[in-house]
Amino acid sequence: MKSVIEVCLLGSILISGTGAQKPALRQGIAVEMPVAGHAVEMRAADEPNTAVLAITAGGKVFAGIEPTEPTALSRLTEKTVYLKADSRAPYQTILAVLDALRGKTVVLLSAAPANAVRPGYTPAYGTKLIVPR
Repeated sequence: MKSVIEVCLLGSILISGTGAQKPALRQGIAVEMPVAGHAVEMRAADEPNTAVLAITAGGKVFAGIEPTEPTALSRLTEKTVYLKADSRAPYQTILAVLDALRGKTVVLLSAAPANAVRPGYTPAYGTKLIVPR
């Protein structure tokens, strides 16, 4: 009987240890993103080397976790940039950032839509926007 219990315990440890890996959380700036019902899953936004910009409610702009000016964003080398803006961010700041990102593909990140399946990990959601030159 003791060996059966040991086998069951060992089996449960092995099964729980082989679960799906959650992506590592990246440092970032927290913003209250708007909800977009048409947003789609954007798993690439969670990859380690992606360019993620944030605009806070107060209008401050961050590249990753570093504060920056919107005019400096034109020097980004990435072709796709992920932008998360607080729903209370000044519209003029958002326009200045989009203007600096001319010629790039910008993904406007949003909160997950209400109909999204919410397992333990919710990936990023967003809408792709191509900013012409």
